[in-house]
Formats: sequence, structure tokens, C-alpha cells
Amino acid sequence: MRRDVEFDAEGVTLRGWFYYPDGARGPVPTVVMAHGFSAVKEMYLDSYAEVFSQAGLGVLVYDNRNFGASDGQPRQEIDPWAQVRDYRHAITYARTLPEVDGERIGVWGSSYSGGHALVVAAVDRRVRCVVSQVPLVSSYRNILRLVRYDLLAELLRMLEADRAARYAGQPPGMIPVVAEDPIATPCALPTPDSWQWFTETGRTRAPSWRNEVTLRTMDLLLEYEPWGYIYRISPTPLLMVVAAADVLTPADLALEAYAQALEPKKLVLLPGGHFDAYTRDFELAAGAARDWFVQHLMPAR
Repeated sequence: MRRDVEFDAEGVTLRGWFYYPDGARGPVPTVVMAHGFSAVKEMYLDSYAEVFSQAGLGVLVYDNRNFGASDGQPRQEIDPWAQVRDYRHAITYARTLPEVDGERIGVWGSSYSGGHALVVAAVDRRVRCVVSQVPLVSSYRNILRLVRYDLLAELLRMLEADRAARYAGQPPGMIPVVAEDPIATPCALPTPDSWQWFTETGRTRAPSWRNEVTLRTMDLLLEYEPWGYIYRISPTPLLMVVAAADVLTPADLALEAYAQALEPKKLVLLPGGHFDAYTRDFELAAGAARDWFVQHLMPAR
């Protein structure tokens, strides 16, 4: 059973869905989840939530601030630290619901929010279990993989100009999330599979998705290093789901980060690329996450 919900995040209303498993009675262990870079909840988070709910878990899914059904200004701006704090607000809200066992909370994140899940699990001991899927673990190292050096210099000049314009009172500059030709049209996620997945999924599943973010989003991205928190997650159980052919958040960076995590931990390697976690490799990714949550959140029988 799914219902619409909304909750306060220090003055910003975040909106989403709460799933309560069919046939359940009383409070249930619950997973809190939000999407990655610019994505909205209709972009396959419902599919994951249904798998978790069918296993007897409650699920709180919400749109990040400034995106989708949630409030927040400026629209289309991603502040990773605000999103980390919003995960914590979502946990607080979930624990107020009579259907939720507040002592059995898990968090799930994917891509950009896969990095958030690492940070939240490291700093918030209300989290009893975490799944980080195809995560961004180091923004700086990731960007150096994706953006040619001469194009990176041009991006930095754009960010400097945007800072000056905003100081002068102008509205924030914008940049596309994806572009068919990222050399001709600078964009935030310059890979062919990013263009294909976002444009196709936006058209077929999520008409509220918009192909733009603020330039300040890129400035904030460059400051974000979830890697530095990974050793602090233990003793919270960590599952990392990595795509072997990932070129957007490269697999070797995620595997390096995983190696630095302390026990208890588990690694699942998907055969495909970054976005296959939502499509071709969905059953493997969702099943692994479901089993991890059931193992560590469900009461022993």
C-alpha cells in the first residue's frame, strides 16, 4: 500500500510516498531513500520500493529539495550537504509514523545519493543498515575522469562568471544535465549513457524531470567528497553495489572506497553500466539490497 506524504525539512516541505507492506500489522522496519543527481522519484525508485515493501519493509521515498514534487529554491539546484541533512530529516519524520519501527531504519542511495547514503550512515547512528548503489565517492576525482582538462578550465571560468553575476543580483546561471554532444554543449553528466537514460526515462516515466541544473550545482559538486566518511560507517552494516562497466561513477573508484570501509560490509558487482542498475540489472541490484535490509533490519524469527 502506497500513500502520498509530506514532511518539513527545516522550513522546506519535501514530498514523496510511504509504502506499508500488504498484510503487515504494527510497526515495521523502514528504508529511507531518495534519488541521485537531478533525478526524481518516478525514475525507478518506485520499482525499488515495491521490491522492499513486498519483503515486509516500510519504505519512505521522497523527492530531493528543489526537484520534482518537493519545495525549495532555487529550483534545479543540488546542494549535496542539504540533501544529506534532508535524509536525516526524513529519518526523523519516518520515526514519527505509527507504522514505522524507529529502531530499525535503513538508508538506500544511488549515484549521487549513493554518496549521501555513505555520509548519513557514518554520522547518524539511528541508521542500522545502509545500501550504497553505483555511488559517487569522490567528486573531484570523478570529474577529472569525465571532463577533458581544457573543458574543465572553461567550466571553472563559467563558475567564476556565475558567482560574479549572482553577486550582482542576477538569477543563477543554468547548465544542461545531459547533452547529446557534450563537447558542443557543456553539461553536468557528459556520457552517452547519461544522455540516453535521462532523456528516455524522463519521457516515459517522469515528465516532471527537467534537463537543467544551476551552475552553482557544479560548484557545490566540486566540494563534495563522501569518501572521507566511509571508514566511519562501521559498525553499521554496509552493502555497496558497484557496476563493473560504470563510466559515470567509475567502478575502480568505488572499489577503492569499499576497500577502505571497515566490517561488516559486503560488495555486489553488477555486470553492466551505471544506469543498468535501474533496468537490465535491476533484479540483481534490488534483490541484493532487499536481502541486506531483511538480514539486518527484520527481527529474528
